[in-house]
Amino acid sequence: MSNELNPAKKYSKVLTEGPSRAAARSYLRSVGFTKEDLHKPIIGIANTWTEVGPCNFHLRQVAEAVKQGVRDAGGTPMEFNTITVHDGITMGTQGMKASLVSREVIADSIELVTRANSFDGLVCIAGCDKNMPAAIMALARLDIPGLMLYGGSIAPGKLPQPDGTIKEITILQVFEGMGSHAAGKITDDELEALEAAACPGPGACGGQFTANTMAMAGEFLGISPIQITGVPAMSPDKAAASREAGRIVMDLAKNDLRPSKIVTRKAIENAYVSACASGGSTNAVLHLLAIAREFNIPFTIDDFNAISDRTPHICDLSPGGKYAAKDYQDAGGSRLLAKRLLDAGLIDGSQITVTGKTLAEEASAAVETPNQAVIYTTEHPLKATGGLVILKGNLAPEGCVVKVAGHERLFHEGVARVFESEDECHAAVEAGKINPNDVCVIRYEGPRGGPGMREMLAVTAAIKGIPELSETVALLTDGRFSGATRGLMVGHVAPEAQLGGPIAAVHEGDTITFDIPNRKLTLNVPEAEIATRLAAWKAPEPRFKRGVFAKYTNSVSSASEGAVTI
Repeated sequence: MSNELNPAKKYSKVLTEGPSRAAARSYLRSVGFTKEDLHKPIIGIANTWTEVGPCNFHLRQVAEAVKQGVRDAGGTPMEFNTITVHDGITMGTQGMKASLVSREVIADSIELVTRANSFDGLVCIAGCDKNMPAAIMALARLDIPGLMLYGGSIAPGKLPQPDGTIKEITILQVFEGMGSHAAGKITDDELEALEAAACPGPGACGGQFTANTMAMAGEFLGISPIQITGVPAMSPDKAAASREAGRIVMDLAKNDLRPSKIVTRKAIENAYVSACASGGSTNAVLHLLAIAREFNIPFTIDDFNAISDRTPHICDLSPGGKYAAKDYQDAGGSRLLAKRLLDAGLIDGSQITVTGKTLAEEASAAVETPNQAVIYTTEHPLKATGGLVILKGNLAPEGCVVKVAGHERLFHEGVARVFESEDECHAAVEAGKINPNDVCVIRYEGPRGGPGMREMLAVTAAIKGIPELSETVALLTDGRFSGATRGLMVGHVAPEAQLGGPIAAVHEGDTITFDIPNRKLTLNVPEAEIATRLAAWKAPEPRFKRGVFAKYTNSVSSASEGAVTI
């Protein structure tokens, strides 16, 4: 097939065409590609497969189906791997520092392999919190026809009850069960039952935690095929959906529909609306800031509150609500949510998507399951405003993020209990040293101080597992929270402690006020005293002096800018 007859082979001809590329073709033929394969458009398949945990474990099967879709549409797929880190497994350990760092390494590795091999298109198969935004960031840098395909969510766990009924659970109940167990509220056997039931097979965490929040954001950005993305990991429909993604990328290549034509300022806004409407993870703020930067789209932390203020919370999803991602898909999925939001004038339906259709056209195909109870109407929302809020004040001049979905406390004032790491706070919670109404301050866990902004699900779940603390204690950190976190938990405090932000000046016994309606976070100490404390402050030595963590520490930006490496 000549290049002239196949406009989709735009980039790879420098790698495979002509007598001067005989050696390259010889190498490729040695691993099974035919002469005919190499004259077709070549589509890179970036796979974040790993057997360390369920989120990405099944992605080899997803990749095979995507590759078949590419072949069916006249292309040649070439699969390669990236690294990935499982947040839930590393949670509560020093390994969790690697999670956010992995976002940058994954984006870098996809970019490197794709530039090296001059692919004509790219499908990034991603299965969890960091590799999805990383994939979108790589697509932005490369700006070749491509899409991000979500591996899909895990099925809900089924926990037998004493009365013979079955209760659906997610990994959240295990983390909270650990806190209950430490407080003596449940037995070893009860904790074992939770552990054994929560994760019945492959797929990403089942609630509207970070993975499902970012998968949904990908759909509303237009960079992931809507509705196909939401098919659960072990659904009988998964293979067909994945093959369709392979066919879609070939259409993108033929039409030269590139990410820069899809992800716009309005698309970023649409994605954040979906996060607010669904009660999504606070990490959506961090990742959307990073994605906007990669696309050179002006979008700052100050843009988020206006979107949240006009967006009702209309999805009854865990951790704040009742249902899991599978239930959301069964109810009608993102096409239905998009229709709800379009009908209310809350998103821009004119934005193009990877299917070649606009978001409005995709929403017009929504099918609502009769009597579904997951996706509410905007006229009768769970809450009138979105589930995510940005606070500022003398304790967070650059801002911080709080999820308000799933709890009713909009004002809190309490005594600061100061910890220099997550581990210190977790130990204090398990030892019974935290009192009702306390404000746990965890610092030196920011992008540079951690490094890597560890998520704090282990400690927040421990707090939620202790009834007398569950609805009274607040937590404040320059680190992050898992999307599974619930309760009054404020993260991404910026500037971080390692850079001498005001959180470094908090003393044990100070009082801190959270005023969510007025978007204020206040350390109740005179400004002159804060200045005196900071003048006497000295930055701790970096925790890592060499290797990937040191490189990250030396190049990462503030959380208020997406914690990107620059």
